[in-house]
Amino acid sequence: MDYRSLGRTGMQVSPLCLGAMMFGAWGEPDHDESVRIIHKALDAGLNFIDTADVYSQGESEIIVGKALANGRRDDVILATKFHGQMGVPADAPMGTKGDPNSQGNSRRWIIREVENSLRRLNTEWIDLYQVHRPSPDTDVEETLSALTDLQRQGKIRAFGSSTFPPHEIVEAQWVAERRGLGRFVTEQPPYSMLVRGIEADLLPVTERYGMGVIPWSPLAGGWLSGKYRKGQDQPESTRSRRLPQRYDMSLPENQRKFDAADKLGALADEAGISLVHLAIAFVLQHPAVTAPIIGPRTMEQLESQIGAADVTLTPDILDKIDEIVPPGTSFSRADSGYVPPALTDPFARRRRAG
Repeated sequence: MDYRSLGRTGMQVSPLCLGAMMFGAWGEPDHDESVRIIHKALDAGLNFIDTADVYSQGESEIIVGKALANGRRDDVILATKFHGQMGVPADAPMGTKGDPNSQGNSRRWIIREVENSLRRLNTEWIDLYQVHRPSPDTDVEETLSALTDLQRQGKIRAFGSSTFPPHEIVEAQWVAERRGLGRFVTEQPPYSMLVRGIEADLLPVTERYGMGVIPWSPLAGGWLSGKYRKGQDQPESTRSRRLPQRYDMSLPENQRKFDAADKLGALADEAGISLVHLAIAFVLQHPAVTAPIIGPRTMEQLESQIGAADVTLTPDILDKIDEIVPPGTSFSRADSGYVPPALTDPFARRRRAG
């Protein structure tokens, strides 16, 4: 397997990153089976694993730690994330509130939570520590300062952002330079044939700053798994129950997404490859992308995805994809992974009287 530079960190990673979100209560609850899947990926040449503290409320990190025991840790670039609400049951509905200080991007939480992640992962260091989402109520200098201290202490090797708007990435780069702090060296955005909004602005920004890009959901949350085709029953999943706005077929944007997924499936059939391979290879082929994250729940899903690293799409196929979903197009705001308060809070757009 060919390896790629992770931004300008000097670390070399496989062209696919194994995402661990589906290991634990959110997906595969059997720890032994999850460990077998991770070992299968490592044996196939993947050396890059991404998880997060919030995935199954820490259970995913525990499983990854088990899988990397007995001498496997040194050969893996290990990434995790912080920001999400901790201290609530793993099966609680999305948005369940707990201690307001057991989340976010504050120094107080970062310093505390990195120790929890190190313990769960059973490791002495984290190769890439990522801010899972922006936090409008926290100054980015506060976050960068805490992360820089952790880097100097040797607890983390590098740090990055996830699902940040382009202007916040630029601000973070400016603050890091102005204040003499470490900077975000990677970004982890949503990107797929159905979610192409980042092509317009974010990917040019990451290229300008030499950042590694680790896209999540190259299968668009399952829409490009081959199961969303006309004439087939719509599949149900844990993810669709947790995030109904991304799958509700009564919404016009999801109907348009379904139509595009069906056309892309037909294109894959015409090209003689699986839609899964078409989808992952499309993301891999963008020059700004380092390694898309694949997130299998089962061994079968891993085996269906891992071969995409060997697929190269011809210009003719890429042109046809552009015809079905024009560059820069995203069908649904819900697929972006983050909606800023300026759009969700009406008072952010309305001048107060008096």
